[in-house]
Amino acid sequence: MNIIIWPALIIIVFAIIILIYSYNLLISRRNAVQYAFASIDALLKKRFDLIPNLVSSAKEYMNYEKYVLNQLTQMRTQFKAGSLSPQELDSLDTQSNVLIKGIFATAENYPDLKASQNILQLQAALNEVEEQISAARRAFNAAVMEYNNAVNHFPSNIIANAYNFKFMDSFSIPEGERQKVDVKQLFKDQ
Repeated sequence: MNIIIWPALIIIVFAIIILIYSYNLLISRRNAVQYAFASIDALLKKRFDLIPNLVSSAKEYMNYEKYVLNQLTQMRTQFKAGSLSPQELDSLDTQSNVLIKGIFATAENYPDLKASQNILQLQAALNEVEEQISAARRAFNAAVMEYNNAVNHFPSNIIANAYNFKFMDSFSIPEGERQKVDVKQLFKDQ
């Protein structure tokens, strides 16, 4: 009798340990995704906090188009409202990138503005934030990949299905940004 009970108990304990490990693995991977997303969120806040400084410095040298200011303000309001999904945050990020590029292009047309130390410092700070956002996106995508692998791999996929762990989407590049840049056209626009 003991010969049969001990191996069965060992198998049951081993199965319970695997299930607990799989559940904890899924929780830690989901938390890593949430942490990575929060990092992106914090960096975008930093970017949106830098933009008003750039705009106020630029106002001293040029009249700003109302459209750009309204768009930046509207995007900042959307961001501060919170509760954005990764896709909505990605869309807002893409829109703000376009506007920031417009600000820099405008600055290029005003030599006094280009030479302003404030503008140069703010441009450097924004460039640094952009690089940090890019790195945070890569970290987020890596965390999502690890989480999705845990959701799909055996035996953690059993726990994932039982406790409703769902597949997550990573950030992706908008189709317009995947196209090759026509440098000749950029010089013609000058």
